[in-house]
Amino acid sequence: MASNLLQTPALHAGTIPFSRPPTPGVHPLQIGFCGLGAMGYFMARNLANSFKSHLPPLLVYNRTVAKSQKLLAELGASAVKVADTLGQLATECDVIFTCLVNDDVVTSVYNEFAKALVQSPPTKVKIFVEMSTNYPALAGDLDRLLSRFPHTRFITSPIFGPPPAADKATLVIAMSGDYRSKKEVAFLLVPAVGRKVIDLGENVEKASTLKLIGNGNLVAALELLAETLTLGEKSGIGQQTVYDLITEIMPAPGLLAYGNKMINDSFDGSVGFAMDGGIKDSSHVLRLSAELNCPMPAVSNAHLSMITTRAIHQAQVVSGTQQWDIIDESALIASSRVAAGLNPFDSKKGTGVVRED
Repeated sequence: MASNLLQTPALHAGTIPFSRPPTPGVHPLQIGFCGLGAMGYFMARNLANSFKSHLPPLLVYNRTVAKSQKLLAELGASAVKVADTLGQLATECDVIFTCLVNDDVVTSVYNEFAKALVQSPPTKVKIFVEMSTNYPALAGDLDRLLSRFPHTRFITSPIFGPPPAADKATLVIAMSGDYRSKKEVAFLLVPAVGRKVIDLGENVEKASTLKLIGNGNLVAALELLAETLTLGEKSGIGQQTVYDLITEIMPAPGLLAYGNKMINDSFDGSVGFAMDGGIKDSSHVLRLSAELNCPMPAVSNAHLSMITTRAIHQAQVVSGTQQWDIIDESALIASSRVAAGLNPFDSKKGTGVVRED
């Protein structure tokens, strides 16, 4: 892999837990990216921009071709090339990143990769990098699937952060699997896609496990935030005042970003993190906690709130009264609002703030 792409550890002290990889071969590195969703689009764009003067155009594939064409139109043919098939991505690329919506889609995509590799076995090192939020056991399945092919490596590398963090390349990246592959990939991702890599060792399931733990922590915090803002509104203090207090005493970026959506009723999931994704992630967390005999009641409560919110939204869809076709994960506050006798998605309706000045 081209040596001029590999940043020195001095430039990223504390952000990449690996030494610089050894000087690679002379062939130009071809990178591929599959999955241009809310996160993947920004990640692929940043990768393409970072290496357009050093490498061949980033080869991208998305089930909806329009998203690939959009990225091509944004960056130009010198930075992006659209793949016609998943097989093309698997056979032509040295490093293939995947960022997909759920476990079933991931499984389907990697089965297509495997079919292509059967027809065209690799003759040099090829690294597959799975960046989605999956149940940990799936990582083991994918590793076994790809280990049948010569020179083929697999690592898991899920990411922490919302779409705005992907846009700004400030994601935190977990990583587990083959050590040398992690070294190569880490120096591609930082600073192009993220700001820090957390190494979880060579067991490919560990990065996915940390990702679920992190997502469980976040969704439980969002549930508490939703309940707190609702209590503030119902008590007459006002959700804005409660939010202002949180910015002073608990100024966590993720908490503030989701809280801002809640108090402003900004629940458009097409530009955020869709509720279905949140329910999928919390289902994985609860499954893991059950398997390990480690109850997580806070996550259970958040899971129920998201399901309740989805039911409310789907009822609006049926009646044609919905404001958004897809709702954001932050909309889970609708469950607390309805339980308190408030409007689910419009905080300006129902019980208002009555100040006793």
